[in-house]
Amino acid sequence: MFPNSSNLGRPPFPPEHQQYNFFSNLPVNIPPLLFYHQQIIDHPQFQSSTALVSGNLSTVLPISPPPPPFTFRNGSPVHTSAAPALFRGRKRLKEQDIHCEVKRQRFHSPHHESTSASRPVPLPEDRRHSFPRSIPLPLLHAHYISDLAGCVPPLQEASFPDPIETALPVAKDKLSQQVLEIFQACQQQTYDLNKKELCRTQLQREIQQIFPNSTLFLVGSSLNGFGTRSSDGDLCLVVKEEPINQKTEARHILSLLQKLFCRKLSSYIERPQLIRAKVPIVKFRDKVSCVEFDLNVNNVVGIRNTFLLRTYAYIESRVRPLVLVVKKWASFRGINDASRGTLSSYSLVLMVLHYLQTLPEPILPSLQKNYPESFDPTMQLHLVHRAPCIIPPYLSKNESTLGDLLLGFLKYYATEFDWNSQMISVREAKAIPRPDGTEWRNKFICVEEPFDRTNTARAVHEKQKFDIIIDEFRKSWHRLRDRRDLNCILPLRATIQKR
Repeated sequence: MFPNSSNLGRPPFPPEHQQYNFFSNLPVNIPPLLFYHQQIIDHPQFQSSTALVSGNLSTVLPISPPPPPFTFRNGSPVHTSAAPALFRGRKRLKEQDIHCEVKRQRFHSPHHESTSASRPVPLPEDRRHSFPRSIPLPLLHAHYISDLAGCVPPLQEASFPDPIETALPVAKDKLSQQVLEIFQACQQQTYDLNKKELCRTQLQREIQQIFPNSTLFLVGSSLNGFGTRSSDGDLCLVVKEEPINQKTEARHILSLLQKLFCRKLSSYIERPQLIRAKVPIVKFRDKVSCVEFDLNVNNVVGIRNTFLLRTYAYIESRVRPLVLVVKKWASFRGINDASRGTLSSYSLVLMVLHYLQTLPEPILPSLQKNYPESFDPTMQLHLVHRAPCIIPPYLSKNESTLGDLLLGFLKYYATEFDWNSQMISVREAKAIPRPDGTEWRNKFICVEEPFDRTNTARAVHEKQKFDIIIDEFRKSWHRLRDRRDLNCILPLRATIQKR
């Protein structure tokens, strides 16, 4: 699963770069949930950092002392709300009322730059659980400046300015307009990403007290461009450069983390559950942001495919709206839940990309074929995020509307794709014969993972569930073909309200 993984994650800089600890100098009697904007800006250390407001690493001038941790890696200050977090409940705030909520002390990050490794807090040896040849991995920080105009926009982290938006396709018909309407209402906002990143920074600090050389990565739909307002957060903890046994080592590490969450972090982490799947995870909920998280250990393929999918998301303007509507449709029709034997969101994304690659006039290429050096499965982890910045937009001669593409997607999998003998391969940009391995034999749906080449749709292992999935494709295609109204397969108003 991890070919040549001995090359992963070697930091390009030594760990001497340490961020100044602003919060350690605040009065200790301030409850961590009750930091307000005025308390922060009145602190003398704030005065030395007011110049760091541009949000662009290339324009920030060095200052002394180093920027306090309530500023992030681009130097943008985090603004806090005047209302206590305890009184907000789960009601979503309006976008215009939101800056970036610093709700408690846990939002200090020990990292100053993407390549710096923090020094862990000294602890008694009996609380450390390190592994042989563990190495410090730099924080996966994807704020880069593209050298090519029109390339994949820079990944924006917490408190960064809004991401650069690629121009949305023009809606020439009612169905295309409906697709765009859902996309614009439901796509993940910068504020949603901020909440997940802020939780990740604190969890990394706490986890490094047990595993000093580990790094926590935010992966999946939160970063790959296909996230929605309601997307959960996916986290990958990398504890060492070698692959680990997911049934033994990974479960042991996750059991330690579950205990940490229950005993020490229960003030803001609730319901931590260890799920003993093929890739075991700890599921938990962040009480303040109300985000659900899944945390795995050393499943580094998730870090690689996050940035492969992010590149696909931005090289063609029709990709993200189509993927988001397909995910919403599949969820509404009850076929988007791997835990119940249907399709995972990741498999659905790969199915959309494959369809766009296999059109008579393709809308997407195979990025792994066209740019093998940018998506090398042996590339060091701290370099993976740089790949998208050199990939230019894909200029397709296919002028199909979003409505036509949605209809064609449903028809392709309802009537054209050969489920009995073919495998979906985004890596090859075509349908390929199924391998003769045990993972593929007698499987109902085969979707190839682009890096480790496993079957991402292995959860569909019952004929009854497979028949339900194909029936939903068929019925939705017929209805949409006849009415050309998205409401007949996915109610717009309810979808937008739910987000």
